Amino acid sequence: MSEPVIVYSTAGCSDCNLVKNYLTEQGVPFEVRDVMTSTVYQEEVEKLGFMGVPVTVAGDQAIKGFNLPALQALIEAAQ
Repeated sequence: MSEPVIVYSTAGCSDCNLVKNYLTEQGVPFEVRDVMTSTVYQEEVEKLGFMGVPVTVAGDQAIKGFNLPALQALIEAAQ
């Protein structure tokens, strides 16, 4: 991975878990940023134009939710 992957999430978020499980299954290293533990993380998500989680970021690309085709494209672009 040339671009770091960041997953903005919250505890107990089922779509967040789906994203993290998918990335793990694909062997993609990622950093988890829990927006409930940091106002900085909340602000980062808002600056990306989103109001909810999960938000997955790699480089200058960001997607919201568990959207498998978009996640696959994000991973490919980040490599």
